[in-house]
Amino acid sequence: MARRKGRVKDKWREKKWVTVSAPDSFNNVPIAYVPITDDENAVGRVLEVTLYDILKGDPSQHQYKIYFQINKVEDDKATTIFKRYEYSKEFLRSLVRRGSSKINFIIDIKTKDGYVFRIKILALTHRQLNTSRKHALRLIARDVINNTVPQMTIDQFVQATCYSKINSDIMAAFKKVIRVRHVGLEKVKLIRTAEKEIALLEA
Repeated sequence: MARRKGRVKDKWREKKWVTVSAPDSFNNVPIAYVPITDDENAVGRVLEVTLYDILKGDPSQHQYKIYFQINKVEDDKATTIFKRYEYSKEFLRSLVRRGSSKINFIIDIKTKDGYVFRIKILALTHRQLNTSRKHALRLIARDVINNTVPQMTIDQFVQATCYSKINSDIMAAFKKVIRVRHVGLEKVKLIRTAEKEIALLEA
């Protein structure tokens, strides 16, 4: 006697769709419409977008990647926190040229409201620099970060990062010493929230 086949579950029908919004620093604009199995499992999920996806401005904004992490789901809406910002690999490769110096500098810094970020600064010169000149530029970059970021809230810092305000401040300080071809925040990563949600950040 043939066995009766059980009804096959349609996993997609069991999911619900939620609209995911960016944080306050981006005016809570919708960034995705995604399926989730349940609210609890959705918390911690990371979504990748480009700056262009949010601002819909200059097409060159495609070269800046932003990662948001879901921190709360209510009904059919999900909110996020800013987790990471970085240059795309293609953009990074396009910046490097022969005959110039590449200077990297990494610093951890806390905002006024207690969020800790790890910032990787990239500077590219028009010509080769010696070790002492490179060191001098790193000190300048450190001073700019230490004098500005601790005065900002997380929303102000995220805006200053993504809208190139911090880049401009470092570039202006560099120009007093030497002309450089490019200055930017190659990568910015949230490493501790004000609420110390370590489990969420490591998800």
